[in-house]
Amino acid sequence: MITIEASILAADYARLGEQACEAQAAGVDGIQIDVMDGSFVPDITFGPGVVRALRREVDLFLDVDLMIVNPEKHLRPFADAGADRLIAHREACPHPHKVLGSIRDLGIEVGIALAPGTSLSAIEELLELVDLVQVMTVNPGWGGQPFLPTQLDKIRRLRRVLDERGLGVRIGVDGGINTTTAPLVVEAGASVLVAGSAIYGGADPVAENVAQLRASIQPK
Repeated sequence: MITIEASILAADYARLGEQACEAQAAGVDGIQIDVMDGSFVPDITFGPGVVRALRREVDLFLDVDLMIVNPEKHLRPFADAGADRLIAHREACPHPHKVLGSIRDLGIEVGIALAPGTSLSAIEELLELVDLVQVMTVNPGWGGQPFLPTQLDKIRRLRRVLDERGLGVRIGVDGGINTTTAPLVVEAGASVLVAGSAIYGGADPVAENVAQLRASIQPK
């Protein structure tokens, strides 16, 4: 099953709750919350308080993408705030095995993300520990970047590895997802699509944007 998550990084920050509710009404499967610390990536965005506030507003899967250094120091506050999955970035984790195990101990789903320049070999020993591998199809740090088509081969190779090992790990894709790129990543093997500008950008209503995105990945 292909699931679509709306990235609130691209939403109107003055009305995050309203925009999350619009995405829910439009039929998205989850909300991704990009947590940035100004260190691992240049920008600074959301904390556990935002997750807690959104948890009260929507009955959706809350996927928290921890674009932060030392993620192990912040896992429990985000879990307690209502996160359904925490994603750690491989490049920010000197000891990823420990971080992923700590997320699992909190009783929520576990994700690992890979930047475009990071090889699949960096997570080869971690695949049995996660529920999701998120392939970044832009460089992490800010929204609205163009999709990097070089990452399609990475998705295909990851899909083959997971199938060969018989693992039910899902592949997520974050960055530049729209009606043109969504079919490409699904064909390559992804099943969780994170979209920001394609949902919240432009003049069209959120509901129309979500409908167009979902239509783009339907079998022809």
